Amino acid sequence: MAQDTGFQDPSGEVLAAAATTFGLLSSAARLHIVWALAEGESDVSGLAQRVGGALPAVSQHLTKLKLAGLVRSRREGRRQVYFVDDPDVVTVVQSMVGRLAEQEAAEAGRPGRLRGAGG
Repeated sequence: MAQDTGFQDPSGEVLAAAATTFGLLSSAARLHIVWALAEGESDVSGLAQRVGGALPAVSQHLTKLKLAGLVRSRREGRRQVYFVDDPDVVTVVQSMVGRLAEQEAAEAGRPGRLRGAGG
């Protein structure tokens, strides 16, 4: 039996947009970039170093995330600084990744708490 959440069913357009957004986050590399940016802004080279990716690949991922509205950027001198300013995006990413990390840790019999994981 379906539970009444009090919300109207979303339109097909909203569901398609949500699927596209989740599709972008289905890439481990892009998810790692959003996770890193949720903890603080960074330029492309700093992100590439943090997530262990090649600079051109991280740049391409950032372009896709920016076009989807998941990350934003601003210019600081000659460099572009990226950040996540939507608390809902941060909450979704930290909640899901944190939950899965805790499950993995519990299965391994060790305490697990990711830095930055909400909860």
